[in-house]
Amino acid sequence: MTVTDKLSDTAVGDEVRALLRVLDGQRRHVLGILEGLDANDLRRPVLPSGWHCLGLVQHLALDVERFWFRAVVAGDEEVVRGLTSGDEAWKVAPEVPAVEVLDLYRKEAALADAVITATAAEAAPAWWPHDLFGEPHLHTLRDVLLHVITETACHAGHLDAARELIDGRRWMVLT
Repeated sequence: MTVTDKLSDTAVGDEVRALLRVLDGQRRHVLGILEGLDANDLRRPVLPSGWHCLGLVQHLALDVERFWFRAVVAGDEEVVRGLTSGDEAWKVAPEVPAVEVLDLYRKEAALADAVITATAAEAAPAWWPHDLFGEPHLHTLRDVLLHVITETACHAGHLDAARELIDGRRWMVLT
């Protein structure tokens, strides 16, 4: 291995670590904005579309963390068997405790981190469901990380709005 290769490997590692820090900040935002809400409030829809905070967190666990990192990046398509491109992940059965969904999100984030830290930024995805989504539009771990950061940040903003509608709490206000 040449010095250039070593520098490149170090740079890739540093880049992935930096992107992972940003993603982790968005994950903390998702969980932080929900702190203090009881199970009823976590399931209460506050927008006309009818989604609720707990359903959004389950979507992030299954359709985002699990799908993008464990299935697409790592190639373990079995972890998403049974999930479709519909909105099933947004629906939390009434008998499922809220803490179980929040713990699922934490677990999927930890499993995703293991995939991320074992993968080079330039690595191509190992699997893609062509039958559901056609040709892939993300071609490296870097692309997937940027996509997931964006989606998680967007949903964190949705949770900010929902929380403010539920009890007036705001995550961060810049003036």
